Amino acid sequence: MVFVKVREGESLEEALKRFKRECERYGVLKEIKRREYYVTPSVKRKVKSQEARRKMRRSRRRFY
Repeated sequence: MVFVKVREGESLEEALKRFKRECERYGVLKEIKRREYYVTPSVKRKVKSQEARRKMRRSRRRFY
């Protein structure tokens, strides 16, 4: 869980900006989007396989 204490003399906007940066650093929003809906194991495997194929194609293009 991410939390930020407001420092003495710090405005609320600055504290909010620090909080947003911490959330980004810890990947909170990324995790929320990932858990937004259930993905079946078969779909996970399919996506992972497609991603691996895409990376292989991109890496081969760099050598030519």
